[in-house]
Amino acid sequence: RVVASGPDEDLEKIEFALLQAVACAREGIAVMTPYFLPDERLTTALALAAIRDVAVDVVIPEQSDHRFVAWAAHANIGPLLAEGVRIWRCPPPFRHTKALVVDGEWCLVGSCNWDIRSFRLNFELCLEVHDPGLAGQLTALMLASRGPALTQAELDRRPFAVRLRDSAMRLMLPYL
Repeated sequence: RVVASGPDEDLEKIEFALLQAVACAREGIAVMTPYFLPDERLTTALALAAIRDVAVDVVIPEQSDHRFVAWAAHANIGPLLAEGVRIWRCPPPFRHTKALVVDGEWCLVGSCNWDIRSFRLNFELCLEVHDPGLAGQLTALMLASRGPALTQAELDRRPFAVRLRDSAMRLMLPYL
């Protein structure tokens, strides 16, 4: 099924599909995205999935091609780590892969990033596929792309000025 969204009429359709998939997950959620800036609803849904013992793994670039986005992402990740979501850093080269696999069966691939601009402002097109074969291939890609995990201790060790900068960038989420 094709899922399209845009500011003209299908506002937030892709985000609603993501929210529904995360809410229905029973075993695992695997995400790979170059820009991980979910809004409060999606952050809460991912945290709740982890709380109910769904394995939640997110692969993001180790080095982003947009430094402001990376700073905001670091400020946004703490609450997810606290609930057991695992954040993996993908070493260079930069990958622009945008994929979601739920329970090894349901997949969403397409142009949509995990950020407010993609969910509410941009015209996006994704493909929703229910296929264990594709899910397995996407999961293998994500597993092979995992570098070191990002930890809460690592985030906490950042100097105060860096944490302040990252938090200030988080306030700019609607514009990033």
